[in-house]
This record gives sequence, C-alpha cells and structure tokens, in this order.
Amino acid sequence: MGMPNTLSRRQFMCTGIAATAALATGLKTEADTGEARGTVDTRNILNFNPDMEYRRCGKTGLMVSAITLGGHWKRVVKVIGGEEPAGWMTMAIDSPEFQKNRHEVVTRCIERGINYVDACCREEILAYSKALKGRRDKMYFGYSWHIKESRFEEWRSAEKLQQGLDEGMKEAGLDYVDIWRISLLVDSHQHSEAEIDAAIAALAWAKKTGRARFVGVSSHDREHLKKMIEKCPDQIEVILTPYTAKSKLVTDETGLWAAIQKHDIGWFGIKPFASNSVFKGDSSPNSPHFEEDNRIARLALRCILCNPAITAPMPGMITVQQVDNAALAVKERRELDVKERAELDRAMEHAWASLPADYQWLKQWEYV
Repeated sequence: MGMPNTLSRRQFMCTGIAATAALATGLKTEADTGEARGTVDTRNILNFNPDMEYRRCGKTGLMVSAITLGGHWKRVVKVIGGEEPAGWMTMAIDSPEFQKNRHEVVTRCIERGINYVDACCREEILAYSKALKGRRDKMYFGYSWHIKESRFEEWRSAEKLQQGLDEGMKEAGLDYVDIWRISLLVDSHQHSEAEIDAAIAALAWAKKTGRARFVGVSSHDREHLKKMIEKCPDQIEVILTPYTAKSKLVTDETGLWAAIQKHDIGWFGIKPFASNSVFKGDSSPNSPHFEEDNRIARLALRCILCNPAITAPMPGMITVQQVDNAALAVKERRELDVKERAELDRAMEHAWASLPADYQWLKQWEYV
C-alpha cells in the first residue's frame, strides 16, 4: 500500500523495502481487453479499482495505473473561464475556480483507480500537493521542479540539485516524493559527462536520505537516454519520454526500448495527444467536435497501451469528463480494428500538420 499522509520519511526508510518487494510480482493482463486476471494480491496495489489496469513500473515494483494524470492543464480556461494565460505555467493557481477544478479532477482520478500524478514545475507541484492534501495514500507523486534542475546551468551541480529539491519540497509541504525525475535538457547529449554524473549523484542522495522513494530522468534525446541507462542502470529506475500514437518500437539492440527492457526501467509517455494537436476542438464542453475528440482520445490511448513495455501514458486532463473518457479507454478492446486504425491515422496526420513550431520535435519520436 502507499504511505499514509502521516508516515514520516524516517518511517518510510524502515518499511519501504518490504512494501516494494510485495509489489514487484506484477499483474498478468488480458491484452485484448486490458482486464486484470491476476497473480498478485490487489491489496498491494495503491488505490486499486477492478475497472483499471495496473502495470509494473520496472524495478521500482510499483503497480501504476495504465492511465496516469499528467501535470499540464492546457486549455483549462475553456472550462473554468477567464483569460488565457501567457503560458500554462503562468496560471493563477490560487484562484478558487482553478483549485476547485484541480480538486475535482484529482478526486475523479482517485475514483477511477488512477494512482499516479506527475508534476514538473513549481505551479504543478504546488497545485497537486494541495489537491492531494489528506489523501497522499491514494496517488503516487512524481516530482520535477524543472527550473531548479539540470536544464538551467546554475543548478547542474549535485549540491545545487540537492538544494533545489529541499527548497521545492519545503515550499510544497512535502516530506517525501514517490519519484524524483530530474528534467535534463531536451537534447540531453548537450550535458557534459560531469553534469550527468552530478545529476546521478543527486538522485542517489535523494533516495538514500528518503526524500525520494525512486528516481529517474526525463529527456527527449533517445540515443543519449539509452547511453545513460546502459552506464547507470542501477541509478536510473524511471524515465519520461515523448510517446504518441505514431510511436513505433525499434526492437533490435539499437533502440531505446532494448535498454529499457534489459535494465527493467519504468517508462512513462508524455504528450500522448501530441500537445492536443490530435484534436479538432478546443477542449471546451460545448465544442462541436466534442464526441469526435473523445473518441480520438480513446483510440490514441488504446494504441499506446498496445505496447506492453510502457508503464503508462500521461494525458493532462482538465475535466472530470476527460478522466472518465480516459478510464473508459482502458476497458475497451485493446487492438484497433481496420476502421479505427484508419480514423486514428487520419487524426495523427492532422496532428503532425498542426504541430506548433516549438513542438516539431515530436516527429523525432516516431521510432523508439
């Protein structure tokens, strides 16, 4: 089970190994339906719901819901009203309307058996730590305060990374995080070897001191991620990478997937909807494309989940209805028929043609 809200860091360090061992067995799943038919005591699955599928997150042993909550809330003003902020990270997170929205979405995630949320910036960490207050025993918390991590030059030493983690956790009122994944440069090969070594050292320190239960990195650089996993297989337990309905596995030794499999890495996929470019509507409840976009969202998630190696995609969801729709995708037939495949292919071609200039890099993730 997950740690209750009252469990201290010191108590976790005494009990965490036993809990992880209990989770490490994994579930066998029926690939055609996603229905669990399992070999593991479901009482060891955090926030278990029989209508949700759970996948083993690599060597962490955590059983994570096949759909997770991505931290982004793009287009949320289409639901709560107000002016579109300059960027999703500039949202007025203290507004009552926003906090109500996040609390309701997290609540519905919990009700549907979703047990992981990923927060990758100050605003997300503060918003979700508040939305989860009093119910940390229902969802794992993934953490990356990216402006105090390796993407910014002044935070690339082990000492500064440690400082940044402590400062962020203190501001958010967090005694521990379930996964600390340092956000590396998008093209992480641009880091020096010393900078990567510093990040690995900081991650090891965080785990040893109980600040993070498990650790990893995020990057958009396939070849460099593969090299890092091969160099530091014991220190990297989880990775975050782009993964869309266009992504295909390179199954020989040259692919990132081969290193993930060999070293038992937990793997989360960001941008499953290609930064919303797969949709025709604007995410508002009264959009004329509402039903079509819901259907495309489910097709994309079903397609991604056909890859048994990926732990879970991370859609950012802004309404309770979107949570329900994503959870429904898990229960639907996994393999797409010819008609569904053609519809999804058309939607992904639309997505590729509609990608903003600053998201063209997603096209580099057609092969993993």
